[in-house]
Amino acid sequence: MNMDGEFNFNVKRKRPEEEYEKVSDYFKGDTLRKYASSKSMIRIQEKITIRALELLNLKNKDALILDAGCGPGFAAIYLKELGYRIVALDLIPEFLSFYEINDINPINSDMCFTPFQPNTFDAIISISALQWVFRDIDNKNMQFLLTNLSRSFFHILKPNSRIVFQFYPKSKVLMDSIGKIIANNTEFTGNFVIDNPNQSKKRKIFLLLDKHI
Repeated sequence: MNMDGEFNFNVKRKRPEEEYEKVSDYFKGDTLRKYASSKSMIRIQEKITIRALELLNLKNKDALILDAGCGPGFAAIYLKELGYRIVALDLIPEFLSFYEINDINPINSDMCFTPFQPNTFDAIISISALQWVFRDIDNKNMQFLLTNLSRSFFHILKPNSRIVFQFYPKSKVLMDSIGKIIANNTEFTGNFVIDNPNQSKKRKIFLLLDKHI
């Protein structure tokens, strides 16, 4: 996995994934409700989804897309409105019942252990979820989870298809470790794409993974 250019991380405050062991410990009660009903979060996720679609470069308008770690379904709902076929997957059942989202096929499951058949999806998109899976390079359980996630996604993705992760890593070392784990355990090829690399507040980091066989 390659990352072009150099830029500085300057993240001083702790993020939720650093303060809570599990994503379900953070997204519950008022925190979940505020997130799921936030109009600004809906707008942000829509913008990220538009960019992710550019990076996916889908040729088939009828593509079947997995939204992994979908939360309340912001990205999946937008993709459905564009005409794509969608499966929305999340670990937290309350997210999947916050809105009426039966038309995006909600599935309550851990994205590290997906329940799908081989070669099912034309594309996979994951917005703001990967940092909950892997955020500590020395944590053996997180290494296992990322390994299983990457193998599972390779398994369920069709040949000549792509995954786009958007996530919030705290360091280049963490990004390099993610790339190394995926490269060592799958046949994905890929690279990082960084939008606005020198503007920390506007910076968006994407990981693109291609399955060629």
